[in-house]
Amino acid sequence: MSAKIIDGKAFAATVREKVAGHVARLKEEHGLTPGLAVVLVGEDPASQVYVRSKGKATKEAGMLGVEYRLDVDAPQGELLRLIDDLNANPAIHGILVQLPLPSHIDADLVINAIDPAKDVDGFHISNVGLLGTGQKSMVPCTPLGCLMMLRDHHGSLSGMDAVVIGRSNIVGKPMAQLLLGESCTVTIAHSRTKDLPEVVRRADIVVAAVGRPGMVTGDWIKPGATVMDVGINRIDAPEKGEGKTRLVGDCDFDSCAEVAGAITPVPGGVGPMTIACLLANTVTACRRINGLAEPEGLTA
Repeated sequence: MSAKIIDGKAFAATVREKVAGHVARLKEEHGLTPGLAVVLVGEDPASQVYVRSKGKATKEAGMLGVEYRLDVDAPQGELLRLIDDLNANPAIHGILVQLPLPSHIDADLVINAIDPAKDVDGFHISNVGLLGTGQKSMVPCTPLGCLMMLRDHHGSLSGMDAVVIGRSNIVGKPMAQLLLGESCTVTIAHSRTKDLPEVVRRADIVVAAVGRPGMVTGDWIKPGATVMDVGINRIDAPEKGEGKTRLVGDCDFDSCAEVAGAITPVPGGVGPMTIACLLANTVTACRRINGLAEPEGLTA
């Protein structure tokens, strides 16, 4: 293995330490406590784990964390009324509705009901438009975490060739916009891209966000390139025992690490940064809502 391992868990710990410092100063200097409301509809096991993790991290940072749980068959109107209440609540600076939502609820309608200033997921159409036009916005957490780690590793990204594999609204598209903002030359690749391996081989930076375990192999990677593996896929792991599983990324780690200059592992790479950046976005929202300067080191 020749690649440097980008330790997302350690990097996320430094971000969370910065967040806690900002929270302490907001309390001391302005009498403000950043508040995050997380809304869960239904009892999806993975969503419950995420919500618990977010609540724990919020409290550890000294922030106000409030959790709301609605029944799986709760009417859409009930969820929208809750969002209206949270929009109007001055103690809440960030609102996150855990996805996916039950099929009878229009996720786009719900996301766009959130006050854009409190949209700490960065999914509201207003924030999407602001990011796409290079203006100050709330930035989706996972792409923001990737950008922070890339800046830390490279310093300036200007002039680098970047390929983002995946065109989702949550990762692929905002990641491309952030890299454009750093003056990279950006290609968005996807399942219909012709000769995808050859496209990826041109890249100094590869961001894999497709949800297909081990799709990107070492022979796709330009020697010395930086590989950010956003994929989180659970696959069977018979070596651990019957019925056991393990997490893997969208990249075949061993073969990619032989060629890349740096790579994020799965688990322990991009994943921990998502919650750290959610906390960072909540601090950013609190400061912006109250007319205070941007929090240093926590924004795009």
